[in-house]
Amino acid sequence: MEASAYTDTFARDHLPPPEQWPELLLEDNPDVDYPARLNCAVVLVDDVVSRGDGDRIALRWVEEGRPCSMTYRDLMALTNRIARVLTEDMGLQSGNRVLLRGPNNVMMAASWLAAVKAGMVTVPTMPLLRAGELKKAIDKAEISAVLCDQRLSEEIAHCLDKNHAAYCPTLSQVLYFHDQSPGSLDALAAAKPDDYQACDSAIDDVCLIAFTSGTTGKPKGCMHFHRDVLAMCDTFSRHILTMQADDIVCGTPPLAFTFGLGGLLCFPLRVGASVVLTEKLTPDELLATVQNFGATMTFTAPTFYRQMAALVGKYDLSTLRTTVSAGESLPDATRQLWKEASGIEMTDGIGGTEMIHVYVSSAGKDVRRGAIGKVVPGYIAQVVDERFHPVEPGVVGRLAVKGPTGCRYLEDERQQVFVQHGWNLPGDTFAMDEDGYLYYQARNDDMIISSGYNIAGPDVEGTLLLHEAVAECGVVGKPDPERGSIVKAYVVLKPGFEGDAALVKAIQDHVKAAIAPYKYPREIEFTDSLPRTETGKLQRFVLRTLATEQGK
Repeated sequence: MEASAYTDTFARDHLPPPEQWPELLLEDNPDVDYPARLNCAVVLVDDVVSRGDGDRIALRWVEEGRPCSMTYRDLMALTNRIARVLTEDMGLQSGNRVLLRGPNNVMMAASWLAAVKAGMVTVPTMPLLRAGELKKAIDKAEISAVLCDQRLSEEIAHCLDKNHAAYCPTLSQVLYFHDQSPGSLDALAAAKPDDYQACDSAIDDVCLIAFTSGTTGKPKGCMHFHRDVLAMCDTFSRHILTMQADDIVCGTPPLAFTFGLGGLLCFPLRVGASVVLTEKLTPDELLATVQNFGATMTFTAPTFYRQMAALVGKYDLSTLRTTVSAGESLPDATRQLWKEASGIEMTDGIGGTEMIHVYVSSAGKDVRRGAIGKVVPGYIAQVVDERFHPVEPGVVGRLAVKGPTGCRYLEDERQQVFVQHGWNLPGDTFAMDEDGYLYYQARNDDMIISSGYNIAGPDVEGTLLLHEAVAECGVVGKPDPERGSIVKAYVVLKPGFEGDAALVKAIQDHVKAAIAPYKYPREIEFTDSLPRTETGKLQRFVLRTLATEQGK
């Protein structure tokens, strides 16, 4: 590894031992041939200004009903001033961990860039996390400082309160933004000069600890280098999305989620494009954002596209050319519904916090029905059996992948579960055809074994969504004394349908007629809503827990 620029060596000291790392595919790949020393925030902002594009618009938003914007030159000045606050007013040193807490707005984006520019290790967090959840990340990463939107101050206050159960002893200071007080981040930054000498970071200095979402148990902190931030831009965004300088992007994933950090900040900045930052969107509001800003690319979850499909006729979407889905599996029913409504072929992708972003995807004419796609250029994949032997085309097995990014957990014994034999094992079950297209089956723990049959929950969900009455659904295994498990479906109905016994039978018959009859849900429970993470991902583990309790 290159000599670290950091005074505080915590991050490098707590990387997994090198023998537990995945093999990184960096040689002979010009896409990721970076200099040994670089600061990714400088590359994403300052370098755009240096090449003469400082007057291009970087960030767009709506304030008091009016469209607003910020150029790359102004963004560079803002990040420089915030970086000065971090080092001069807060006294932070390179390598210190900084928790970031805020919705998708200018100050959240600029704070992340500024902290990286100053050589900090950023820990972005979802706005809806509570104090007890924040404490797990703060304690694990030994975080001393927080930059937080003032509207989200309540939970942070608990973490600073010695008498509260969520008190964090390492946490010593917090600055709030969107705050009118003289001591706010906004006020302190406004008084600083526009210039700043960025940290001379090593390419493999850690700049991001991203904690995984939607899981149970101890949080897993994924450690990513300055190189990784650029690599996600120069693989998926460059080759699959083909993002260009004239693109205007928008979407729903939080910047605290690497899907959002990439798609709604790093990808557009990497090519001198712009992003519309919005704090909270409904399906109607996302379509209105496309219309009002002339957006060319959207990022959101499958459930949003399904809901938007019925609304597209109300808006002018003539500028929209690419719609990106990730975060959870995309049912083919949703893909076809969106394509029929919008005329746009969805760009699906599978990625993960451990790998920083998407590593399997295809777009446009390269889309093959039923498949997520092929590996993104720079990555390789294989499907393996339990003994780690590659399986034949069409055979279902575990996905193993490697590329220029990979899993490095923050001091976690689960490193040896995710990385085996130099490969990353994301925990997904796939089949690969002879052309290299990958067909998602389920998360490994979403595979239902019933009377000896292997049944992929998402496969049943995709079929259920084709029924006229089904708005949303989640499928899990419920313990059963005779079959081991049975398929149970939790279903949200569309308005106008009554969840009675007749509809249960009609839905079951629909599934039996569409896919192998043994896959049909033997139990269907109608519910008003499904448990989802803040990123829109279905929390199947919540449904599994519920089904297990019901099976006792």
